[in-house]
Amino acid sequence: MNGMECIFSRRSIRSYTGEMPSGAELDQILRAVYAAPVGMGRYDSLHVTVVKNPDYLARLEAAAGAQLGKENYHPLYGAPVLLIFSSVFPGIPTDNSSYSNCAILSQNAALAAVSLGLGACHIWGAIRALNKEPQLLSELNLPEGFVPCCALALGRTQERYEERTVADNRMMTRTME
Repeated sequence: MNGMECIFSRRSIRSYTGEMPSGAELDQILRAVYAAPVGMGRYDSLHVTVVKNPDYLARLEAAAGAQLGKENYHPLYGAPVLLIFSSVFPGIPTDNSSYSNCAILSQNAALAAVSLGLGACHIWGAIRALNKEPQLLSELNLPEGFVPCCALALGRTQERYEERTVADNRMMTRTME
């Protein structure tokens, strides 16, 4: 699959078989993460946590459900792996590079998953819950000053990626010349 096919085939996968990606597949995805462009080359301001622990994932889902007032809520959709992307925040409200860098890492991982035929889904609600649950947050053993920004659920799926047509007017666009 070439780059454009990968981009036009990517979509959120929300059903997983529960089967773990192979070690080689996870290595490929992490290589894609490491290849991501990062603002000012500040790779030392980023951290990736690969969560495979089913107990931890279940507790994170329960916390997300409790915060939203939804019992039996499963925002990880049964994915056996969650990549959590964290960053150091510079303390300047107008500097959004921390979130942007993490989002780029996550998108590189998602595109790598598509190319490998693995399911992937960007996860935001569980990260919100994680940042409000000190015990879950502490279990990540993040370096001092790092905060989880976004995550990507990963796993085997029976769904297939197919190239799709995307409308040119999907969002407002203005060209300034």
